[in-house]
Amino acid sequence: MLKAVTHNGSFHADDVFAFAVLKAATKGAVTLTRTRDEAEFAAAEVLFDVGGVCDPARGRYDHHMRDKPYRDDGMPYSSVGLVWRDYGLRAVEALQPGLSAEQVAKVWAMLDQGVIRDVDISDNGAAPSIRAHVALLLETWNPTYAEPGRDENESFHQAADIAGLVLERSVAQAAAAVMATGQVEDAARTAADPRILLLTTKVPWQDAVFDLNLSQALYVVRPSGKAWSVNAVPPERGSFAQRKSFPDAWGGLRDEAFAALSGVADASFCHPALFICGAQSLEGAMALALKAAEA
Repeated sequence: MLKAVTHNGSFHADDVFAFAVLKAATKGAVTLTRTRDEAEFAAAEVLFDVGGVCDPARGRYDHHMRDKPYRDDGMPYSSVGLVWRDYGLRAVEALQPGLSAEQVAKVWAMLDQGVIRDVDISDNGAAPSIRAHVALLLETWNPTYAEPGRDENESFHQAADIAGLVLERSVAQAAAAVMATGQVEDAARTAADPRILLLTTKVPWQDAVFDLNLSQALYVVRPSGKAWSVNAVPPERGSFAQRKSFPDAWGGLRDEAFAALSGVADASFCHPALFICGAQSLEGAMALALKAAEA
């Protein structure tokens, strides 16, 4: 059992997530003491978010010092980023067994630049992102002054259980994106038109498009339930814009109105924001993609 120690009192998203990472990396073989007792600090194998020292070789992961640790991009770490740096690969391996070492490293990097970094940033006083807002909800598990009977340590572990589920699903989503890269690469290699990628399963495609530098791709066609969707590719990773939007006249149309205007008999909808449309058949979806590319 790994002996971990952190501070008692109010907890934040970073120390909650740091413990969730340790639990995942050790497959639950970790004990936690929440205290301000310096004798407990000295006895800890991993001491995080307290202690005034950042020394990974000794298992010390604090970030509250004047000489605080920074990421390569100049953003300061919080305790979760520091713990993730040393235990994240093991956490990914435990949560997604069967991935290759290269895939594990890619998943680790995606979370490191995603939810982990977002918590680091918000804990250091910057404006939180949407992902960080979700993480910060864990702080509502802190007992309030009106709950004198609410146990602080029990509350921390409840929050850590939720953080563990968020971590598990974040890793699963990232792993799916990494594994989808091969399918997107095959779609690009076999495409009759490099502007249109056809995927035969509903795999995540955005990261793969940018990782593979598919600069000509404008639309991705893939199944959506029993129908087919056409997604417009954004100009850069994470953007809500499109390299080429669908025609303005399509926006917000559905069923017969959309079919009549587009000339595709089974066209079913086009989102008003012009980033996705669909048809009942693969042939219809491919026809919409081609019409949009040629518009």
